[in-house]
Amino acid sequence: MTKATATQTESMSFAQLFEECSPVVNEGDVAVGTVIEVTDNFAIVDIGDKSESEISLSEFKTEDGQIEVKVGDVFDVFVEKREADGGLRLSREKAIGIKVWEDIAKIQEADGTILGRIDNRVKGGLSVDIGVPAFLPYSQIDLRPVKDLDALIGESFDFKILKYNRKRNNVVISRRAILEEERKSKREEMRANLAEGSIIDGTITNITDYGIFIDLGGMDGLCHITDLSWGRVAHPSKLFKVGEDIQVKVLKYDKETDKVSLGVKQLKADPWSTVEERYPVGAKSTGKVVSITDYGVFAELEEGVEGLIHISEMAWSKKTRHPSKLVSVGDEVEIMILNIDKDAKRISLGMKQLQPNPWDVVAEHYPVGSIIEGKVKNITDFGIFIGIEEGIDGLIHVSDLSWTERIKHPSEKFTKGQTIQAVVLKIDQENERFSLGIKQLEPDPWQETVEKYPLGSTITGKITNVTDFGIFVEVEEGIEGLVHVSEISKEKIETPVGMYNVGDSIETKVINVSAKDRKIGLSIKALTNDSDAGNYADYKQKQAASGPSTLGDLLKEEMENRGSDAE
Repeated sequence: MTKATATQTESMSFAQLFEECSPVVNEGDVAVGTVIEVTDNFAIVDIGDKSESEISLSEFKTEDGQIEVKVGDVFDVFVEKREADGGLRLSREKAIGIKVWEDIAKIQEADGTILGRIDNRVKGGLSVDIGVPAFLPYSQIDLRPVKDLDALIGESFDFKILKYNRKRNNVVISRRAILEEERKSKREEMRANLAEGSIIDGTITNITDYGIFIDLGGMDGLCHITDLSWGRVAHPSKLFKVGEDIQVKVLKYDKETDKVSLGVKQLKADPWSTVEERYPVGAKSTGKVVSITDYGVFAELEEGVEGLIHISEMAWSKKTRHPSKLVSVGDEVEIMILNIDKDAKRISLGMKQLQPNPWDVVAEHYPVGSIIEGKVKNITDFGIFIGIEEGIDGLIHVSDLSWTERIKHPSEKFTKGQTIQAVVLKIDQENERFSLGIKQLEPDPWQETVEKYPLGSTITGKITNVTDFGIFVEVEEGIEGLVHVSEISKEKIETPVGMYNVGDSIETKVINVSAKDRKIGLSIKALTNDSDAGNYADYKQKQAASGPSTLGDLLKEEMENRGSDAE
């Protein structure tokens, strides 16, 4: 062997020796490992190095805490460190992370998507597992704000990568970007196919006071509250919920603005088109009270058909009562159809027509002159109201309370709830008036007064009042007569005030009496006239008995005698 050959042989042996002594992998490398054994705590992995290495079984746990690894499994591992004894510290999780970061870079560059699972809520958004923790801001979760974020936890979605920083281990992702792309594509398709009158499906995305917004798949449409139902809608939220799938009809589509007007009620026929056939005038039905006003109540006969029960058609009594005293919202009431205006969509209803009118039989039950008994329901300045029966009250006017007693206000004699008797005086069925009287329970004392105090009779009584126009004299208890100022004296008197006093006794003469007018006219002057006439008669009698007593009388008598002799 020559010297050159020997040198070559030594050189090859050294290279082989260097290769054998050099490590297969270095720190920071990612290598392929194969599981050759599984112990209680570790998986023994062969990556082709001089010796096998261990990986903790904790790196093979699934989400539910199970260990999933077996002999023969092949996967990438990351070489963290070569130990002093030549062994390697490996990490499967870090190898996965490195692979994920490589994929993140490629996906962002290609404007692709990556699958991730939402783990939990964090400040400003959600934490998503895409192999490494990623941040999903609130604004990038959906096209619209999501009310229940907790419902998304555990859900998996595709995401766009907005930006990343491997050194800071920071990734920002978006789901909204994907949804916007999908929406844009669907919008273009919808623009080409959407037509007024078409019926399509959608999902309610928002509810307001004036209607509901519906996602049609590529664009949003508004269904106004007036197009939700043929009936009354207090608030759209009473009928629908956000997230609910709904079928609607396209009422109008503006291609320039992409505004879509939708309707729900248009999916059904207008109930007013056949209302006259289903609710003929005079028919009886039932309705649900949906609204109460001062002038009546509105009752729903069916969805979209409401009628007004005017307050005058609720009860036979004409006594004004607020409708809320008779019914409440939600009550089911029996009604009669009174009138229908199909064009104006108005129906007049009545409740009282299904009840007998108490005024139709009141005259039979309570004939004029009969005596009834009832409780005082109300007291006014002009009289008292007595409850006769439901819907019927009788009025006792203040003038019919007493024949003789002066009553300034009925409350002086009566109280609410007091039970009293009265005589039926008059029944006005047309105006629903029932007149009663209490004084009629006893005879009218003025009828006796005419007989007891005839014209020309003399009455002595006490003065009860003195006015400018005359003197009131108590004839008997409850009955007064008036001496007019012109009947006080022959001389003209301006006023008797100051000439007579209340309580004084006075003698008068009856010059007028009327039971109908309930008046007695008295006179003091008439007594004086009677006295003068009596005095003159006495004088004439005395003169005749005694003869002439004056010169004139004697001359008169002489002339009378001469005349007699000449004859």
